[in-house]
Amino acid sequence: MPTPIELRFNREQRVLFLRFNEHKTPFELSYEFLRVHSPSAEVQGHRPEEAILQYGKKNVVITEVESVGNYGIKPLFNDGHTTGIYTWDYLYHLATHQDQLWQNYLNALEVAKLNRE
Repeated sequence: MPTPIELRFNREQRVLFLRFNEHKTPFELSYEFLRVHSPSAEVQGHRPEEAILQYGKKNVVITEVESVGNYGIKPLFNDGHTTGIYTWDYLYHLATHQDQLWQNYLNALEVAKLNRE
């Protein structure tokens, strides 16, 4: 299981800087990206076809972060979303697939005629 060696939240930039042993350069995951890809059942559903497209999250802020054992974190967002537990594995997946996940998200918004604002 990949474990981050650096985990730093920048509230001003609304970015999580995340670095794993395997990568010298930290990944930058925006709060918006983390929010719309929350692993919670509220967002993902219990099956892929139950996933709920998140929109209007461009300016979301992480107000607090709770540690979840030795395996992850639970960010609390200012829009009231508090149920996503981001394991190190899931954060690694988000970081290493960020470009494709983000493009898929933007495409889904366009198809649904929704926006990030």
